[in-house]
Amino acid sequence: MAKPTVAIVGKPNVGKSTIFNRIAGARISIVEDTPGVTRDRIYAPAEWLGVNFNLIDTGGIELSDAPFMKQITAQAEIAIDEADVIILIVDGKQGVTDADEQVAHLLYRSDTPVVVAVNKIDNFESRTNAYDFYALGLGDPYPISGAHGLGLGDLLDAVIRNFPEVPDDAPDNSLRFSLIGRPNVGKSSLVNAMLGDQRVIVSQVAGTTRDAIDTKFVADQQLFTIVDTAGIRKRGKVYEKTEKYSVMRAMKAIEDSSVVLVVLNAEEGIREQDKRVAGYAHDAGKGIIIVVNKWDTVKKDNHTQQQFEALIRSEFQYLAYAPIIFVSAKTKQRLGQLPSLIKQINNNHTKRIQSSHLNEIIMDAIGMTPTPTIKTRKLRIYYVTQVATAPPTIVLFVNEPELLHFSYRRYLENQIRKQIDFTGTPLRLIARKRK
Repeated sequence: MAKPTVAIVGKPNVGKSTIFNRIAGARISIVEDTPGVTRDRIYAPAEWLGVNFNLIDTGGIELSDAPFMKQITAQAEIAIDEADVIILIVDGKQGVTDADEQVAHLLYRSDTPVVVAVNKIDNFESRTNAYDFYALGLGDPYPISGAHGLGLGDLLDAVIRNFPEVPDDAPDNSLRFSLIGRPNVGKSSLVNAMLGDQRVIVSQVAGTTRDAIDTKFVADQQLFTIVDTAGIRKRGKVYEKTEKYSVMRAMKAIEDSSVVLVVLNAEEGIREQDKRVAGYAHDAGKGIIIVVNKWDTVKKDNHTQQQFEALIRSEFQYLAYAPIIFVSAKTKQRLGQLPSLIKQINNNHTKRIQSSHLNEIIMDAIGMTPTPTIKTRKLRIYYVTQVATAPPTIVLFVNEPELLHFSYRRYLENQIRKQIDFTGTPLRLIARKRK
């Protein structure tokens, strides 16, 4: 079951980013040494009192100029559609403004619970300023200070009280996968083409997202579930025109999938949004397949596919482990290969390797390229074991973890991949100090 989603909305300069960072904590500050991973800081996982949820920063809603009204409406509607709870941030020093009332009016018409956070209440005396925001008609306003972290506990208590109850569903034994990508890469066409090829459709059940459908089908003697991201909803045009918010929809699908198909448009090539969305699937540790759609429309010679694949490897260096398949939803070219490939990636993603075998591989790797020495201190690897799957996670017990440079970590990962088939799945190598 997907985690609840909380969206932060409000006009500019009310402190949304500060509050976003406070709630998300250190997890938003993860830096990856691998080149090519692009980030757009609108999403982060968060937790309060043991309850995990997704946090979305929708950016400042600008109301000063009439030409921005469509963008304003788009952002507010996206927050309404995607979130289980919305936090409306207002400025306690400014009081209620026309911009606050406009956003509140848009939120008030939805069924999504809204919690009002009155920011910049930095001391006890100014708490009375929060009372003015009862006028918005959205319930109790919560005085907070993003700069000092005051009042956030009460705010988050109110947020998680509004989370929907999670039903006790029967276990789902299907292999869940999703198609993600920026708008107009052909996700809907691929879903329809794949389902059209299958003679046995088991059922259609309501998904974890409003109005979305997760579709079950059987192929290659395996029960699959396509986690919907491509279906156009009531406000579908908003998503197509507001491209960066496709990330919100992709995140829900990624979270609920074992394998993710990153769909590219062969006609348009690779865009920054492609790398951004794929980066989230990589960070989530999911099995990944890069699917190049609309391949039938590209003029080809003997080198076209090889050149396009080289471009993908250059732009997605952090996805070197992901297989690439060139398909066409229109002609159904190679679509029949996808179910077996998804099964293979899922098997690799959940694969567990004996510690003895891993230690042999690592010792052989050290024999070929000794561990690095940094300022007279030499890295020593004593023991290696796999501690988790999905993705495969390997712990290296060492003398000093900080001596494991990312370049040597990558070397060890490559040596493991040479001996064991981990195609399509990221590997996580963690250094721990031996006690």
